[in-house]
Amino acid sequence: MKNDPFESVPLLRLAVCLMVGIVVGEYVIIPVSMLPIFIAMVVVALLLWKLPQVQSVAIALCFVALGALLMQRQKDSLQVAWPEGDVCYEAVVISESVEKPKTMAVDILLTGSQRKLKCYLYKDDRSRSLRIGDGLCIQSRIRPASEWRRGAFDYHRYLEVHGFTGQTFVASWKWQKAQVSLSSLSRLERTRLYFLKLRSRLLSRWGGDDDASAVVAAMTLGDKSALTQDLKDVYAVTGASHVLALSGLHLGIIYTLLSILLGGRKLFTFHFSLLTVLGIWAYVFLVGMPVSVVRAAVMLSVYALLSLGHREKMSVNTLAFTALVLLMFNPLSLFDVGFQMSFIAVFSILVWMPLLMSVFPPDYLQTHRVVRWCWAMVAVSVAAQMGVAPLIAYYFGRFSTYFLLTNFIVVPTATLILWLAPVVLLIPSCAYLLLYIVSLLNIILTFLARLPLASIDNLHPTTLQVAMIYVIIASVYLLILCLRRTPSPRREW
Repeated sequence: MKNDPFESVPLLRLAVCLMVGIVVGEYVIIPVSMLPIFIAMVVVALLLWKLPQVQSVAIALCFVALGALLMQRQKDSLQVAWPEGDVCYEAVVISESVEKPKTMAVDILLTGSQRKLKCYLYKDDRSRSLRIGDGLCIQSRIRPASEWRRGAFDYHRYLEVHGFTGQTFVASWKWQKAQVSLSSLSRLERTRLYFLKLRSRLLSRWGGDDDASAVVAAMTLGDKSALTQDLKDVYAVTGASHVLALSGLHLGIIYTLLSILLGGRKLFTFHFSLLTVLGIWAYVFLVGMPVSVVRAAVMLSVYALLSLGHREKMSVNTLAFTALVLLMFNPLSLFDVGFQMSFIAVFSILVWMPLLMSVFPPDYLQTHRVVRWCWAMVAVSVAAQMGVAPLIAYYFGRFSTYFLLTNFIVVPTATLILWLAPVVLLIPSCAYLLLYIVSLLNIILTFLARLPLASIDNLHPTTLQVAMIYVIIASVYLLILCLRRTPSPRREW
């Protein structure tokens, strides 16, 4: 019997060590370069091969040093000394324009330095007509990102996480559309731009500005720009916001759809896995590569690979491996709200689901499929909520009391919407049915949001309080494990 519940998940320990190093690199001033320190620690760890336990500690410290090194390099890359005064730049638009009270906000990518900027243009017909992929020639002064904060939300951190290195305000007479060369951009950036333009064309095919069309655009293509604040509040109060933000739920539905279309029951072949993974990553590029979708895509890619060998597919190790990959690519993702909520939700589901599903005997669930489906929905909802509820309270000050009822409504409806969306693209006349379903969903959620005590608001736990809540949840889980492993006393006759 294993005394350590995490003995079978070594990658989780390495992921935690890497996260500790990233936090150290962010909040501790390190006056020297971490690169020689990291190399020296790796050499020491290799020399300790005759002492396995000591070597394990040395490897853990290597990952702490690696996290600090990655964070140090990431912070250095975001430090840009922008010239004083107005300078001419060539750029390409990489986001849909968003209307502000006095300006139109767009994200732009400088073709020369490949730096991402928040650009604010004076609002007029020209700025309203900007589309993804349009080239710009601007004359402006670029300033560092603002330090604006509201509650637990740090706008400067948000910009850093998403790779923005500055912002600029451009007068209407200091910019114009232009043909710009994209040859200096990396192949990855050109690929992302191609798919973003494709998404823009797909969004234009919906052709509606009502709430139903806005929800369809958010659920299928990840574009939430058309969502009204009232509609966002309805989904937030009822605990249904996760269906508007693309995540593993959406990618899992798409993976199932691709599985049926490409192979049916003839699964786990190399060609099937390759086509499915390519389809998943094409969708990731199409929706703009948000971190929650990238996380799900990496996990599904590992799932498809392990399926070929009939190995354990979705596990804490798989999740930890995904975290290691994403954090090595962008260590600042650790401080992104989407990253935190996505990983903690999946981790909580992977940890708690076996315990919750064991409430009923396996034979009973096998013979009662309706009960199994209902209990599985309850177990997933409760497990995910235990993971994300403290973070939601910390960042958004809210707890949705009807989340369980809401999930029984929105999860099947989201599945139906994602399955109907490709049909609508092929047969536009089916759009009426799709929009009717979404309108009905909005009506039901609006009704639930107006019920008494639909949500508990004005929750503002501190960082320490959130940490203590997670300690309590972890302690309860370990206590349950200990009680389950303790053999019941036998009565002697």
